[in-house]
Amino acid sequence: MTADLERVIAAARSWLGTPYHDQASLRGVGCDCLGLARGVWREVVGPEPFPIPPYSRDWGETGPREVLADGARAMMPEIAPADAPPGALVLFRMMPRAIAKHVGILTGPATFLHAYERLGVIEEPLTPTWARKIAFAFLFPAR
Repeated sequence: MTADLERVIAAARSWLGTPYHDQASLRGVGCDCLGLARGVWREVVGPEPFPIPPYSRDWGETGPREVLADGARAMMPEIAPADAPPGALVLFRMMPRAIAKHVGILTGPATFLHAYERLGVIEEPLTPTWARKIAFAFLFPAR
């Protein structure tokens, strides 16, 4: 069973305007893209299931393992990116051959919300460029 998608979107939008702060997750104070997803999780699902270890900000990071996708897969139902509805968590591969390191939440058929350095939490169009970068998609589970 999955969380109500409208509730996920409302929770995500409540973070709009939160300043960017690396590895933080405090609505209105600061967060990065993963911190935004963590905050939505806490509101929609409940307490975080495990502490998040420190992580690199390098979007060009390569490696044999999709660490972020594996972590999401352990807690959330995975769906094909092409089937992701508004309310889905999406992971972006920002550079070819790099691992997926950026997180967003779809808010409409052509919009998404994410935390972006220097801009904070914003909602913007899911342009073809952004859409091509989606590597994984997940649904928040029900409480």
